[in-house]
Amino acid sequence: ILGLSAYYHDSAAALVSDGKIIAAAQEERFTRKKHDAGFPTQAIRYCLAEAGLAFNAIDQVVFYDKPLVKFERLLETYIATTPRGFPSFLAAMPIWLKEKLYLKTVIRRELAAIGECEKKALPSLLFAEHHQSHAASAFFPSPFPEAAVLCMDGVGEWATTTVWHGKDNRVHPLWQIDFPHSLGLLYSAFTYFTGFKVNSGEYKLMGLAPYGVPRYTELILDNLIDVKLDGTFRLAMEYFDYATGLRMTNDRFSELFRRGPRAPESPLTQDEMDIAASIQVVTEDIVLRLAQTIHAETGLKNLCLAGGVALNCVANGRLLREGPFEELWIQPAAGDAGGALGCALATWHEYLDQPRSCDTQDAMQGAYLGPAFTDAEARESLESVGAVYNTLEGSELYSSVAELLAKGNVVGWFQGRMEFGPRALGARSIIGDARSSKMQSVMNLKIKFRESFRPFAPSVLRDRVDDYFEMRPGEDSPYMLLVAPVQNHRRLKSNTDNDHQRGLDKLKVPRSDIPAVTHVDYSARVQTVDAKRNGLYAELLRAFEKKTGCPVVINTSFNIRGEPIVCTPEHAYRCFMSTNMDLSLIHI
Repeated sequence: ILGLSAYYHDSAAALVSDGKIIAAAQEERFTRKKHDAGFPTQAIRYCLAEAGLAFNAIDQVVFYDKPLVKFERLLETYIATTPRGFPSFLAAMPIWLKEKLYLKTVIRRELAAIGECEKKALPSLLFAEHHQSHAASAFFPSPFPEAAVLCMDGVGEWATTTVWHGKDNRVHPLWQIDFPHSLGLLYSAFTYFTGFKVNSGEYKLMGLAPYGVPRYTELILDNLIDVKLDGTFRLAMEYFDYATGLRMTNDRFSELFRRGPRAPESPLTQDEMDIAASIQVVTEDIVLRLAQTIHAETGLKNLCLAGGVALNCVANGRLLREGPFEELWIQPAAGDAGGALGCALATWHEYLDQPRSCDTQDAMQGAYLGPAFTDAEARESLESVGAVYNTLEGSELYSSVAELLAKGNVVGWFQGRMEFGPRALGARSIIGDARSSKMQSVMNLKIKFRESFRPFAPSVLRDRVDDYFEMRPGEDSPYMLLVAPVQNHRRLKSNTDNDHQRGLDKLKVPRSDIPAVTHVDYSARVQTVDAKRNGLYAELLRAFEKKTGCPVVINTSFNIRGEPIVCTPEHAYRCFMSTNMDLSLIHI
């Protein structure tokens, strides 16, 4: 079964064989166009190659969305808001009338080109609902035999928030909130208003929030969104333009905040930081209320999350610590890319009525579902560009890299299968010493070429996590989707009165004995690493711990600002050459 997501953002392909996830990858990793929305031709070719299959071996192709239902929503919205939505209608309709309205024909044409066959020889083509794909991606790979499922994003066809009951080989819908009332679009509206790019800058807004004071929270709750006690909500649409216009917010929104949107790339002010803090608090509170309602209604002990809002790891961390559920599992490719996997799994379990088996560990294989490269391929790639390289084997490799990290070097670490989803998890990572007080600014400004306020995540050995971070006993965070406080005994007492610092001045004060991964609010976006799931990356952390006594390293994605995470050895080499990284390590 070949699952596809495409034509909106983050297109991807995923291959499932007899219920097992064989391969999954985003198209951007091959085309090098960040958030590429085009048909995932190269991702499909990779999935077939990984499985060793010819195209004619595919039984079903399934798309993660129902475009005709989405078109119905667009038309109904434009009709309901005539004439205000007419400019947006004129902008949107040409692409729909030319392509998206005939998506079945377009997909079949693209598949025929890949398979080099007549359209009549193609496998059957199915369409899942958008939130069904999200729910399936959240529940079916999870380790739970039964769970509640919460999906939150911008919008699918109509739904923006859906609740499901997952049991055995079914996800049963319980209730939903429909467009235009959307927590994801509310957060994206503030992403736009603070000068970041919608559908890619939301994590910047989340990272900016701890620098601010949530002084606009009441303003937001009193004017922009009506939140009920059960967490359901309605937006005051007179402040937003996303339903009918060509921007996220309008002049009335600006009047409410007594300012206009920040110009992209202009200096950040304390006001943007306070706005970010305020919408983050509102988002977290809504997620917690929804979770409490779902728990009360279902009585279930486990919760699964998917949809773009599930990538808000600060809200996830609060949900785990303060929420009513005993266990939480989040799909690592929670956004639209993960829909390709979800619709394939929904086809296997629900459409074909195949049973589901559970294990104590999830079925995502550490999210290592992308391409790997042989030693010969790596050598050929390096030699083709004239790269100078050395070869290290076994324990020598780990001890040498650990020594380099301990001396303050920044290392590009490339090994094994590429990760599926937005996070680098030790296969396509840039790593450094978390104990260094300079490493955060060095990586941001000299390696990643990105904003100085952006925090970095720690990778920590699973059996040492409790010594560094406040997490539930036995809790895992293998996909870097939970934020947790740094343990009190790790925090530093500074002579500076931190409470009186404001804005980016907070960056100047080290906050723990792992300052490079401790955010200004003493939090960290944690990745737990173990030998079973992470293999060679865990070996490296063990070697670093043996060398330094510290089982924690910085882990950020192997790319520079504006580019996708690297996929091939050649990508890794080119990224290395365009940065101030100390060395790039390609390990097979």
